[in-house]
Amino acid sequence: MLKFVKNHMESITGIEVYPMISLLIFFTFFVLLFWWVITAKKDYIKTVSNLPLDNQNNDISCEN
Repeated sequence: MLKFVKNHMESITGIEVYPMISLLIFFTFFVLLFWWVITAKKDYIKTVSNLPLDNQNNDISCEN
């Protein structure tokens, strides 16, 4: 089965560019994510991290 898929993929012209594009998208996403984490404001991180523990937020579904 793998030989059939490999031979079929080798017959497609220009297919070698797709793994490079995938790697580039993957790498770019994680570099941007790392940059966002490093440059995020500490107050924003603290506020977001306390959201699940915030008891002042009244949810309608909890009142029933």
